[in-house]
Amino acid sequence: METLSALLYLVASVCFIMALRGLSSPETSRQGNFFGMAGMTIAVLTTLALPIVQSYWMIVLGIAIGGGIGYVIAKKIEMTALPQLVAAFHSLVGLAAVFVALSAFYSPEAYGIGVPGAIAKGSLVEMALGTAIGAITFTGSIVA
Repeated sequence: METLSALLYLVASVCFIMALRGLSSPETSRQGNFFGMAGMTIAVLTTLALPIVQSYWMIVLGIAIGGGIGYVIAKKIEMTALPQLVAAFHSLVGLAAVFVALSAFYSPEAYGIGVPGAIAKGSLVEMALGTAIGAITFTGSIVA
């Protein structure tokens, strides 16, 4: 199961990269949106299929809350304010990266990367980069 989930996460990652590539031009934006939706669907379904998932209700609640907030914001924002909206959402992505890295540092056993005080070196590098890049993204997007 681990090999299959790793492969599916890799496919989802490639879809996200293709989404960014597609969204870089108005002519390919529809294709970019498709890749983004496909990547997110693969990632969410793969996560839901993992045996470690303990509460499907919390996941459904999170999707409902996030989807509701996104729907309300999408309906209220004018197209002329879209760059500001993208910057605001982008800042939240950076903040999320910081929180994920910090939670992995404080609870490495939950992520399968070791135990407190004995975390794999590669994971420490990844967490440091995630924290630094996330913090820069957060502050840079807020300034923008």
